[in-house]
Amino acid sequence: MSHPHRSRRGSMAYSPRKRAASPIARIANWPDFDASSPPRLQGFAGYKAGMTHAIMVDSRPHSTTTGMEIQVPVTVLETPPMKIAGVRVYGRTAYGLQTLAEAWNDKLEKDLGRIITLPKEHSFEEDWKNLAGKAPQIEEVRAISHTQPSLVTGVPKKAVEIMEINIGGGTVEQRLEYVKTLLGRDVKVTDFAADGKVVDVAAVTKGKGFQGHVKRWGVKLLSHKNSKHRRMIGTLGPHNPSYVLPSVPQAGQMGYHQRTEFNKKILKIGESGDEITPKGGFLHYGIVRGNYVLIHGSIPGSVKRLVRLRDPVRAKPAKVEKPEITYISRESKQGA
Repeated sequence: MSHPHRSRRGSMAYSPRKRAASPIARIANWPDFDASSPPRLQGFAGYKAGMTHAIMVDSRPHSTTTGMEIQVPVTVLETPPMKIAGVRVYGRTAYGLQTLAEAWNDKLEKDLGRIITLPKEHSFEEDWKNLAGKAPQIEEVRAISHTQPSLVTGVPKKAVEIMEINIGGGTVEQRLEYVKTLLGRDVKVTDFAADGKVVDVAAVTKGKGFQGHVKRWGVKLLSHKNSKHRRMIGTLGPHNPSYVLPSVPQAGQMGYHQRTEFNKKILKIGESGDEITPKGGFLHYGIVRGNYVLIHGSIPGSVKRLVRLRDPVRAKPAKVEKPEITYISRESKQGA
């Protein structure tokens, strides 16, 4: 008698399940942009403060609750201004994108020296002249930006996080002129997105350490009559090939993996955290004081973790409509 078919336990799409190389999510692909639109930033970053719930009017056209008030879970990101420290350009080669040139601002933040060695002497004008001279070869223009955690009370750190943000829209020359105007300046999340915009969210998930077969892969417990243990797999595989296949569920690292969630809607962008901070502050985070973003649903990562936002790569073109929010819960989460 053959065994009934069932799908395998756990997905092999994310193998090997090892710890992320960095707590800063890496964005490998940036979406295409309309060359006829003006240049702009295609990404931003913030810190996860926690979750609450809101009541809003359902604007989905095919929903059974269209036009009615619904309760939705929301995630709060605190998004202090980011600083643009430099610009880097890439050219297309047979081996993919390769760096052509870069130019750094003359005056760099002192906290940036906590993670990189700041140049003692450099001429921005010479670097920019060299960079602009390679315009015919340039494929992508990216802003070298960094966060400013010192502006956030819920994240007890001074070391900044440095990352690249793609500049989309316009011609290469227009993108270069645009990013040049940003050098040394603070940019806000409103320079990237608006209420109702759909974005992709990338972050490193909660770390859960070394876990066994059952919790890590969801395999069934063995019979209570098993001679040794119940929370293990029944076999490591066939005799041939004479090695353990990578598809066999085994114990190991669980969590602290980079994950990207697509098409998450921004419900609201605000300037005062008093509007959404619960009584007593968010658990393990505290009070949101500055700019914030409300995202519909949950997102990867633990509280205080850096979360990166990006223009969507899979979203269908749609009109951006500002959601109608009637209530945001500020009830205390201390007893949750």
